[in-house]
This record gives sequence, C-alpha cells and structure tokens, in this order.
Amino acid sequence: MQPSVEIVNSDTMTTFVCRGSWTLENVTKLSKSMPSTCRAKGVVFDFSHIDEFDTHGILLIIETIKKLESQNYQVEKKGQSKDFLALYEVCEINFPKKIELTIKHNIANEFFYKLGHLISESKKTLISFFSFVGGLTEAVGILVFKPQNIRFKATFYHIENSGLKALPIILLTSFLIGIVIAFQGAVQLEKFGANIFIVEMVTISVTRELAPLITAIVIAGRSASAYTAQIGVMKITEEIDAMKTMGFSVWNFLIIPRVFALIISLPLVVFFADVISILGGMLVAALQLGISFEEFANRMQESVEIKHIVIGLIKAPIFGWIIAVIGCFRGFQINSSTESVGNYTTISVVNAIFWVIAMDAVISVFLTELGL
Repeated sequence: MQPSVEIVNSDTMTTFVCRGSWTLENVTKLSKSMPSTCRAKGVVFDFSHIDEFDTHGILLIIETIKKLESQNYQVEKKGQSKDFLALYEVCEINFPKKIELTIKHNIANEFFYKLGHLISESKKTLISFFSFVGGLTEAVGILVFKPQNIRFKATFYHIENSGLKALPIILLTSFLIGIVIAFQGAVQLEKFGANIFIVEMVTISVTRELAPLITAIVIAGRSASAYTAQIGVMKITEEIDAMKTMGFSVWNFLIIPRVFALIISLPLVVFFADVISILGGMLVAALQLGISFEEFANRMQESVEIKHIVIGLIKAPIFGWIIAVIGCFRGFQINSSTESVGNYTTISVVNAIFWVIAMDAVISVFLTELGL
C-alpha cells in the first residue's frame, strides 16, 4: 500500500490516519503531507493502518507531534502495535532536544565586544561618508562645466528656509551673548579701572569666535535635522528611487542645493549675529560703565583689526558645508522604519554640532600658530 496521511476533521477533533509503509524511502514524500497546523485543538494520530515502519518513519511522526504540542494542540495516539510502541519509545527517548545555553555575563568581555562593535560600525560609517563626499565633489565638479544645470530656484528656497527664517532666533541668541560677555567683562574690568577695554573684549571674542560658533550650532539644530528628516522621508516613501528611475540626479536635486544654500547663507547670518552681539555689548557698556555708543564705536574702529571679523566670516562657509553634508548623509542612512527617522535626525544634529566645534578648535589653533 502506498504510504499516506488521511485527514478526518470534526468539530472538536482532527484525526490523522497513517497508512502504508513508513520507511526511509518514503519519508521525503510523507514529510510533505504531514500537518503543521490543525482546525481543531484536539488531534489524534491513528497508527493502526501502518504496514511497516523503521526509525526514519517514527522520527518523522515524533517531530510532527512535538511541533503540534508546541502550538498547544492536545495530541493523542492510538492503534500502535507492540513493536511500533517499543520502537517509538526508543526514538522518543533519543530524540534530539534543544540545548539551552547558559550565558555567563562577563563585564570585561561585554565591554570589549561593544567597543569592537562600535569601532567596526564607525569604520563603515567613515568609509561611507568619504564615499558620499567624493560623490558630492564629483557632482559639483560636473556643475562647474555645466552651470546651466544648477537649480537656482531650489537653492534660493533653501537659503530662505535655512538662513532667512533663522534670523529671529539668531537675533535673540546673539543679543544675549553680547550682553553676557559685556556684563561679565564689565564686572572684572571695573575693578582695575580699565573700562574702555570692554570694547576689545566684546568685539574680538564675538566676531572671531562666539558669533560664528553659536550661529553654526543654532543652524545645525535647525537645518541638519530638517535635511536628514526630509531626505529620510523621501527615501521611505520611495521618492528617491522614483527620481533615479526617471533619470534625475539625486545630487543635483536634493544635496547640492542644500549644501550651496548653507555655504552662501551662513556668512550672511554670522555677519548679522556680529552686529547684534556688538549692539548688546554696547548697551551693557553704556548702562554699566558709562561708555556711550559713539565712544564704543570710535574705540572699536581704532583698536579692533578687521581681520577678526574676516576670520569669523571665513569660518562660516566651512561650518555651513559641514552641517549640510552631515545632514544629507545621515538622511540617506535612514531605512524603511519610521523609528530610524528620529534616530538619525538626532545623530545628525549631534554629529554636526560636534564637528563644528571640533573644526572651530582646529582653525583657532592653526590661526594662532600663524600669528593671526
């Protein structure tokens, strides 16, 4: 008789009638007909119609029963012969069991594992970032020879959103920075009767360091997060794949306008921050030290070199490039889950702020060594 499994269903019971020869040569065929789920929770295996059997056939039956029991089916067996039952018991005793490994937690091992994993992931990210920067450089190089492909409308749109709309918060933060620096300086200088030096303290510290740095940090919080979220959502909704399919350059449409926008707008915003910060310093100098606005301006013109303002403005496009590139790069790392949008947006802001501060430190040390 050909081996087979006949399924008989009732309201409360599913019966599997096993027939024929359950031996090695038939196991492959029988395994395809063995059930993985049942209609009823009660399951009966009827072995009374099995003509012959061996360990391979018995092991197939045991494996099927254990799968059903793991799904909370109530399994019963009937119709076993004496020989069948004896072999079944032997096979069941020696059936492979799942080995549950007991994991011993070792703080040192876990620390070095996490450290190695972090280094490995950082290496991959760094390689991807350099590849991204290389692709951006190539795309910009192509635009140099084909300027008609520059998307001026998109660039002006991002200048408005990243620069112009940031002016209110820049105005507030810059004004407060000027007030704080001037007030703290006034308290110390007044002790030595060197009130007039408040001009140099405010002007040089603000124009050379504080205004570019604070402005870049504010823009990083606004624009890096926005760029990452915008590109990430476009990736999730497959808009980027659609652009590539239609032959549009992702570099020209998504990345270059954002990078150009921050490189152009950030020096203008920094200059605005310089002016507002100095006005804040002037106000404190007038109220705290009795230095009039006219006297402050004359002293600034006489003693403060223009190089300090120029250095601050030179830093601005560098900071703008860092913020835009990191924001776009992290946006393309977002995967299909919405959770990754929040994760990579946060990472983007943190990375942008860190590298802005790090680059500011490098530039400051470099210029100091040059005597500037």
